[in-house]
Amino acid sequence: MDLSQQKCRRHAGREAAVRCPSCGYFYCRECVTEHEDRLLCSDCLARLTGKTRTQPHLLRWLLRGSLAFVGFFLLWLSFYQFGRLLLSIPSKFHEGTFWTDTVLDLQQDKP
Repeated sequence: MDLSQQKCRRHAGREAAVRCPSCGYFYCRECVTEHEDRLLCSDCLARLTGKTRTQPHLLRWLLRGSLAFVGFFLLWLSFYQFGRLLLSIPSKFHEGTFWTDTVLDLQQDKP
């Protein structure tokens, strides 16, 4: 079977443009990269260049965890302070008598 009848290994609906010389699978133009005058798939390119995904280091995980903890603590602290602010509002304000008492006090202070 020739190249014109092949489909891309990753994109079944696309026609293949290249056959990877390393693995022998067919790929469309998006799935291959030119390396040293050859068109290779991403898997073979990673194998040839020796670049593999590295696992995040312990320090990076500790930094992310500590940042998450600090963020959570700051969020908790802001909610705590907001709750204290709400508790400092007089109960007359919640009952609706705060404004009437204030207006009456102002009227009594006028000469």
